[in-house]
Amino acid sequence: MIQRYTRPEMGENWSLHSRFQAMMEVEIAVAQAQAELGIIPKAAAKAIAKKSKFDVDRIAEIEKETKHDVIAFVSNVAENVGPHGRYVHYGLTSSDVLDTALSVMTVRAGRIVESSLDMLEKALLGKIEPHADTLCAGRTHGMHAEPTSFGFKLSGFLAELRRNRTRFAAALDEMAIVKLSGAVGTYSTGGELVEKRVGELLGLKPELVATQVIPRDRHAELIHCLALIVAGLERLSVELRHLQRTEVGEVIEGFTKGQKGSSAMPHKKNPISAENITGVARLLRGYASSAMENVALWHERDISHSSVERVIFPDAFILTDYALARMAGVIDRIEVNKDRMIENMAQSRGALFSSHVLLKLVDKGLSREEAYKLVQRVSHSMNGSGDLQAALLDDKEVQKYLVKKDLEPIFSGKTHKKAIGKVVKRAVKSKAGTFKTGKRA
Repeated sequence: MIQRYTRPEMGENWSLHSRFQAMMEVEIAVAQAQAELGIIPKAAAKAIAKKSKFDVDRIAEIEKETKHDVIAFVSNVAENVGPHGRYVHYGLTSSDVLDTALSVMTVRAGRIVESSLDMLEKALLGKIEPHADTLCAGRTHGMHAEPTSFGFKLSGFLAELRRNRTRFAAALDEMAIVKLSGAVGTYSTGGELVEKRVGELLGLKPELVATQVIPRDRHAELIHCLALIVAGLERLSVELRHLQRTEVGEVIEGFTKGQKGSSAMPHKKNPISAENITGVARLLRGYASSAMENVALWHERDISHSSVERVIFPDAFILTDYALARMAGVIDRIEVNKDRMIENMAQSRGALFSSHVLLKLVDKGLSREEAYKLVQRVSHSMNGSGDLQAALLDDKEVQKYLVKKDLEPIFSGKTHKKAIGKVVKRAVKSKAGTFKTGKRA
């Protein structure tokens, strides 16, 4: 299911081969920086750059003996490099390579997510302006409140998406970190200049103060931002699921030729995509909690975070990309039933405009409390065949303050459409922050 909506490059980015590839890129960059600074022979750096390669099966074979994946990786690369292989991993500790490689992989995954965010933004924009004036019932507590428009609804989700984009870009920038300060982070076996140069080569920023690892608050922030992105998609999903209910019927997920809604009931068209995305959001919240647990490690380092991150980073990015792509497809193909929206608004028999009647009575000299009681009494006493506008015009108390020409503009919906249009334009013109670091990675 996920493969249908997630691009292959996202899954490939988190494959074991890609993990070792990123680690090798770090080792090659370190050798280059060390050679430039006269720490290792330039011939060694050239050999490492030219001859470095690895074999996943060979690494697994070595790891059976060493019980250490980084040592197995370094041994495999070194044996392929030859005599100069002794300079592979020179002055480094495992976390230097692992954490920097994770930064490289994360930046690449982040770019894929940003392109999926672009796709969903485009889908939302394609529906917002055409439906800016498509009036429908706004609801609070599940009950009719005041009129809104379908375009206005989607504008709120667009604005939220852009806020989440800004957060994600900032968090991605905070994750684009190189850490090469060695065991317990003191630079005792290598200089800060190596770290700075490797950062330039890989498009990463040096960690300000590391222990033996990059501090995990950076990772937690990023996973939380992914969880927030999908929480926003869940909010949209829940809205669409409600609007598709038989009793409401204002929108329907696109139903393709040959699609089946139920194995038993041929008539069914279910909001399956929105429901799937709701489920994905639950997973992301769990991953966000796990990322928080990883912040507090023992002293300068333990590896309790490692097994967690090997699961939550690939899963969180793959699922976020999946949810964004799937929601973009939902919005692109969604069917909007304008007639049903009008029918549903009519069920309130004009009560959706009560707040504007209240304000009109205040303008005519009543206190807010007096106006509220008057409109409430008329609204609650309407008979089955009337509507609020007619009931107000028939009420002797209301007749003292309002006439038909006072009420017609209120119940026409023009006031709401005018106000809605301004907000929609503002939302469409808004911009999200962008990721600035990591040009090389």
